Amino acid sequence: MKHTRFAALAFAALGGAVALAGCGSDPTPAAGSKGAEPTKSGSCPSGTLNAEGSSAQKNAIEQAIADYQTKCADVTINYNPTGSGAGIKQFNAGQVDFAGSDSALKTEPKDGVVEADAAKKRCQNNPAWNIPMAVGPIAIAYNVQGVGNLVLDGPTAAKIFNGTIKTWNDPAIAKLNKGAKLPNAKIVVFYRSDESGTTENFTKYLQASSGGAWKTEPAKSWEGTGSGKNKSAGVASGVKATPNSITYVEWSYARDNKLAMASIDSGSGPVKLTGESAGKAVAAAKPDGQGNDLRLKLDYATKAKGAYPIVLVTYEIVCSKGLDASKAGLVKGFLTDYSSKQTQTGLADLGYAPLPEQVRTKVETAVKAIR
Repeated sequence: MKHTRFAALAFAALGGAVALAGCGSDPTPAAGSKGAEPTKSGSCPSGTLNAEGSSAQKNAIEQAIADYQTKCADVTINYNPTGSGAGIKQFNAGQVDFAGSDSALKTEPKDGVVEADAAKKRCQNNPAWNIPMAVGPIAIAYNVQGVGNLVLDGPTAAKIFNGTIKTWNDPAIAKLNKGAKLPNAKIVVFYRSDESGTTENFTKYLQASSGGAWKTEPAKSWEGTGSGKNKSAGVASGVKATPNSITYVEWSYARDNKLAMASIDSGSGPVKLTGESAGKAVAAAKPDGQGNDLRLKLDYATKAKGAYPIVLVTYEIVCSKGLDASKAGLVKGFLTDYSSKQTQTGLADLGYAPLPEQVRTKVETAVKAIR
C-alpha cells in the first residue's frame, strides 16, 4: 500500500467504530458550503454518518473517506469494519446509516430472516438497494519457501481447502507447478472465523470451479478445513507468520503483508491477480437486480482469457427512501464521491480494481436516485 495516500486520515475511537475525520488545511470555501469545496453533487453537507460491515473494503473506504473529508470538512464518517454479516444486522436494526457487504442482501430466508425484507422494513417499507462500490479481488495467499509462482486451479484449490490434499508435494499441485521445489510438508490452512462475505464469495468460486470437489453450499461461515482467524487482518497475519500455510484474503491485505499469491488457471492458462485481470471478471458479470438495485451475478467459473475469476464486490446497502432527509443527503454526497472516476481510479494503488465504467455509470445513476 502507498501509505502516503493516507496522510489525510486522523483516527479516533468512537463507540467501537473507526472515526475518520479530515485534517490538513481548509480548502477554499464555495458558495453555499460551510468552509469546504463542493462535491460533484453540489455544496458540501454537514453532519455525521455511521456505517459498518465489510472488512474487505476497509482500506478502500478509509481512503475514500479521507479524500471526501478534504473537500467537506464538516462531515464526519465513522466506518466500523466488523464484517459483512454484522454490518447487515446493524443496518437492519437501524443502528447505522448504511452497511458494507461483500454479498447482496439475501432474498431467501436464513435462520428465519430474509435480509432483503428486514432491510425494507428498516427503510420505512421502501426497498433497500445493493450498490456495488469496491471491487476487491480475493487472493489465494501462501507462505512456502522457494515457491514464488504457485499455480492452482479450481479442483486443486477446493481439495486444499477441504482437507483432501494435505501436503504441498501432492501430485495434483505438482502437475500444475512443473519444476517447482514443493516441500513434503503439511499444508496449514487459515480461514475467516467471523461471518464474512469474503468467505461466501470464495466458496462460490470453489463450488463453481471445482467440478464437484467442493461439496458444501457457499455461506458467510466457513465449513472447510483449517484454523480460524478473525477478520482479513487475522488470516493475513497467520500466513505471514506460519511457514507452509495458505489462506484466502482480499488482495489489498495480501499486498500489505507482502504475501505470495497464486496464479489461477481456469482453462486458458495461469492468470496473475492484477487490477486489469480482476476487472475483466467483473465486466463480464450479469445484472441480477431490478432498477437501481445493482446486485451482480459473477461468473466464478469463467474461462475468459486473461480474467482472474476470484473476485468480490462490496456493496453499500442503502435505503432508496426512508432515512431522515439530512442523513440521506450525507449518504448521497459521500457515495457520489466514492463512486467517482477519480476516486475509483485511485483505489488501484491500494489493491482494488476500479469499477468497470459500464458498472460505474449505473452506480452514479442509482446514488443520484436516493431520496
